[in-house]
Amino acid sequence: MDIILLQDVDKVGEKYQTVKVRDGYGNNFLIPKGLAVVANDSNRRKYAAINRALDKKEMARLGEYQATAAQLNGKTVKITAKAGASGKLFGSVDAGQIAAAITEQLGVSIERKKVVSEPFKELGSHQATVALHKEVSASVNVEIVSADAPIAVEPVAEVAEETAA
Repeated sequence: MDIILLQDVDKVGEKYQTVKVRDGYGNNFLIPKGLAVVANDSNRRKYAAINRALDKKEMARLGEYQATAAQLNGKTVKITAKAGASGKLFGSVDAGQIAAAITEQLGVSIERKKVVSEPFKELGSHQATVALHKEVSASVNVEIVSADAPIAVEPVAEVAEETAA
């Protein structure tokens, strides 16, 4: 059975893609849940036009994605988390926490689903990939520090100058 997907479906295909699936999977799961429609001639024409319009918009935004990637590449965000004496975290640092840290510390608004990395379960430095577009991604350093660790306070230059005068 040929169907047109209305949403991205894992291990099946992407939005507005025409795919062949088993009849039972299409009729009993995908179509009733609103994830797909039957790929007849009128639906093919309709969703092909929608897909072309979306592709045109995405290509227009490609420059914006590249600028965002340039802002993020090589930057470091710090996340504090509770950890044991061995350096293992109580829980993990996931994509949502990384996206929130990027938004807060770097000033670049990133959705949680754009961060592509496994949850981090240890203290230290890690690499996270931010997939902004199919063709554009950025690499961000994530430094996970213990919430119990003492925070080193750097002396402010103005205070040092006042004491010298």
